[in-house]
Amino acid sequence: MTPCEKIIETAIRERADIIGLSGLITPSLDEMIHVAKEMQRVGLKQPLLIGGATTSKMHTAVKIAPRYGCATVHVLDASRSVVVSSTLLDGKLCKEYEEEIAEEYEEIREEHYNSLSVRRCLSLEAARQQRLQIDWSEQQKTVSPRFIGTQVLKDYDLGRLIEYIDWKPFFDVWQLRGRYPNRGYPKIFSDKTVGGEAERVFADAQSMLQMVKHEKLLTAHGVVGLYAANSSGDDILIYDEDVWPRGEPTAVFHGLRQQVEKDVEDDDPYLCLSDFIAPVESGVSDYLGMFAVSAGFGADSLAKQYEQNLDDYNSIMVKALADRLAEAFAEELHERVRSDLWGYCSGERMNSSDLHRIKYSGIRPAAGYPSQPDHSETLTLWKLLDVKAATGITLTESLAMWPAASVCGLYFSHPQSTYFAVGKICEDQVEDYASRKGVPVSEVERWLSTQLAYGRADD
Repeated sequence: MTPCEKIIETAIRERADIIGLSGLITPSLDEMIHVAKEMQRVGLKQPLLIGGATTSKMHTAVKIAPRYGCATVHVLDASRSVVVSSTLLDGKLCKEYEEEIAEEYEEIREEHYNSLSVRRCLSLEAARQQRLQIDWSEQQKTVSPRFIGTQVLKDYDLGRLIEYIDWKPFFDVWQLRGRYPNRGYPKIFSDKTVGGEAERVFADAQSMLQMVKHEKLLTAHGVVGLYAANSSGDDILIYDEDVWPRGEPTAVFHGLRQQVEKDVEDDDPYLCLSDFIAPVESGVSDYLGMFAVSAGFGADSLAKQYEQNLDDYNSIMVKALADRLAEAFAEELHERVRSDLWGYCSGERMNSSDLHRIKYSGIRPAAGYPSQPDHSETLTLWKLLDVKAATGITLTESLAMWPAASVCGLYFSHPQSTYFAVGKICEDQVEDYASRKGVPVSEVERWLSTQLAYGRADD
């Protein structure tokens, strides 16, 4: 096998446009992983092509692609390499192609991990010992928000939100999906199969958007909160006042840590959301943001009017646009938080495409999603922000939001904060988590039934 160092040195010296790795024997697979990690470490940006008899799309997606932050593509045979290389080097086509590959490989990874019937877990203590280590010294100073507490956003201007709409999920509602290279908005309009229909539906959406905006048929309300915060183990402590030393916390967000054992060659940390907040013992004043927004007030009544007139098309259109506006509200507000209200990225300038690709610093995870799969943590946010009183958004018994076109979540500012999936967790973590929350183990198991790496007693 060609040494990794030689591959990288040659690629740098020759200013290679693309790097290709071919493996004919099983040991090549581990070496490819090593090369990908080294390419990431030294900061290479060239696309990485994987091929050879011993390779597969599955192995590339699961083992190699996550190690390298740039395009990584499995090429089935040499005849395909010309087409793939040409696409990756085409300035007009490469971004769309890379996104398609990334999406496909993410699906492959999910299917792979979901198919594993037996998973080994680290003990919770061992996982904590391998947590993300962040340098909270003076080089990692946190930025103080403009205010501590909440700010209510009533009757938010829908006109401010339209440019933030991500149209891809809108077309998904209508089951309109262009084929490469005509995937996504606006390229879908050029697709020979669905382009015409996509243009018609999009034109109807624009007309309805103008109607609901000018006639005020939909109303948007929101609330945003910025609080002093520090972490304690796997929990995040929230404070009413930004003073030091910290007093008694007003609220606590409880976190779950990755526990499924990672591959031997994988040195990634076992993450928990609390890792992205400065620990109390660091002496660093940190902060956590949170929000709840809706653009769905009026959507149900308008949809019912269409249904009464047997107009299912416009009934679906209203609901789809309300959903898109709510997500756009979340996107627009997050931008305001980063650049102004919190200001930790005050110089940020991004277009809507970059926003939808999450090119900005920080994350906004929500309870019930992979980084914190426990829906019941929504209740803490709800109480802190007094969401119902501030906005009119309510929670059902199952903690679904109403109106349905609503979004809530947390804001993390640290540049190393990232989205991740907690995955399966074991009994020791469930018991520890229940103890920290002060609830019965059975209640935690109910909320986290799909995350359990063991069978429940009542299964």
